[in-house]
Amino acid sequence: MAITIDTHHHLLPDFFFEATNEKENPVGGLKPQRWTPESSLAFMDEAGIDVAILSISTPGIQLSDRHAGRDLARKCNEFAATLITKHPLRFGAFAGVSMSNIDDAIDEVNYALDVLKLDGVVLFTNSNGIYLGDSSMSPLFDELQRRKTVVYIHPNASPDPVAHTLGLTDNLIDFPGDTTRAIAQLHYGGIFSATPNFKYIFSHAGGTAPYLAGRFAIVDEMNIMGDNSKRGTASEMFRKLYWDTALAWSDPVLHTLSEIAGSDKILFGTDFPYLRKDIAVRCRTQIVGSKELSGKEKNQVLGGNALELFPRLKSIYP
Repeated sequence: MAITIDTHHHLLPDFFFEATNEKENPVGGLKPQRWTPESSLAFMDEAGIDVAILSISTPGIQLSDRHAGRDLARKCNEFAATLITKHPLRFGAFAGVSMSNIDDAIDEVNYALDVLKLDGVVLFTNSNGIYLGDSSMSPLFDELQRRKTVVYIHPNASPDPVAHTLGLTDNLIDFPGDTTRAIAQLHYGGIFSATPNFKYIFSHAGGTAPYLAGRFAIVDEMNIMGDNSKRGTASEMFRKLYWDTALAWSDPVLHTLSEIAGSDKILFGTDFPYLRKDIAVRCRTQIVGSKELSGKEKNQVLGGNALELFPRLKSIYP
């Protein structure tokens, strides 16, 4: 089997988790295993994963103190860079940015990509209720478009307080729902069409978006959300995005993704260390044994597609 690259693998040093999560009430409702670089490497070895692209997790960096947010983003990114320097064959990283101030976010993108040479940027579906399609995000998206950046998008909990009164953990329904909401807004708001240089990766197979592909098509056919002539249709958009398999590696999901996006747009992801270790190990095994993918397609999903996104890794693993 060819190279395996885990594109949904979280960097959770204690200093980040303590600054962004309540110890006994973590965002999403699931407390992850305590993370260290050594625990990542041990898991990767057990699961047969060659490379992990590290990224901070929920809720991202949206601290009320602008300076604290800026400093936390820098600390996370420099820490990630040291891990890549120490383990260049095993780690890559998406840069985290503080969403407290867009100018700070742009500055951190420049530093992380130009100085630290990280592999892309992680953004979250919403930050304090402001979604990625909001007009206030335009300067950041303009810079990422100019740079032809790989942008990995991870869900956050819905800002709707009613969603949190149902006795359900956010990671059950709300995270997939928020991913779908972000995809729809970015598409119908014309952001995807305005950022053709982006390489977008959406977590958890795009939430519920693939399942709703037929509904998107009907909305487009009826012109409910306006004219498609400039932005294109949702079916066209689905084939331009990348989708990871974290918590979404079963054959029915792989079948749907292959149909609406194509096997060349599916990326392997585990969601370690949030997913229990034995389940995270099993997800690769299930893709290897999938009846929905050919041998070539399995190699694409496990690592071949990711190599096309990350030039540094492709130079190491030609």
